Amino acid sequence: MSRRPDDHHELTFHDLLADPMIRTIMKADGIDERELRELFDRANERQTQQARERTEPVQPPAGEPLRRGVGIMLLNRDGRVFVGQRNDVSHAAWQMPQGGMDPGETPRAAALRELREELGTADVDVVIGTHDWLSYELPRELLERIPNPRCRGQMQHWFLMRFRGTDDEINVATEHPEFSAWKWVPPEDLLTLIVPFKRDLYQSVLTEFTPYLAAIKAAPPSGHAG
Repeated sequence: MSRRPDDHHELTFHDLLADPMIRTIMKADGIDERELRELFDRANERQTQQARERTEPVQPPAGEPLRRGVGIMLLNRDGRVFVGQRNDVSHAAWQMPQGGMDPGETPRAAALRELREELGTADVDVVIGTHDWLSYELPRELLERIPNPRCRGQMQHWFLMRFRGTDDEINVATEHPEFSAWKWVPPEDLLTLIVPFKRDLYQSVLTEFTPYLAAIKAAPPSGHAG
């Protein structure tokens, strides 16, 4: 006999209805079977919605003093990661592309815009984004040197992307350059290159994206726009 799509739902509800403890509570609170079914259905709807939201970035809380932004872990065909040397400091300061979001901009659109602004190209496949927003805070000694800082750090949604183009497409000398130099590095080198106050965030990015790295390296480029 074929099963209806909601057979499992019905069985679960009737199991709940047959529970002596539930029956006692229903009697004490004056709840009939129709009201119990409505409560049961609403609980299932909440669970379904929560499961759906886990596949989308959770929105940062309103009024959070962290600037909302994005970051990109960009891999080439050899499985190496793009890093750029910040052009506003004299010492070694390599990092993956990142930046703030414009009002009304989605994280994905912001990430592709940042690539065009910082690398001169967005010839990429978007693989996956982090489930949650990740954050870092600027150290106090750095904030004290910044006149009228806009925020005390960033809350970022990160994306894993695969570069489809060739190195000669990358040009960090853009209209508003962020980097003075760039290179491809093994993923395991990221934590030694990044400034200490972003290290925990980079570790979180690596932890979430590492399961995908080998598959991305082995797969051919998609050949369509990211």
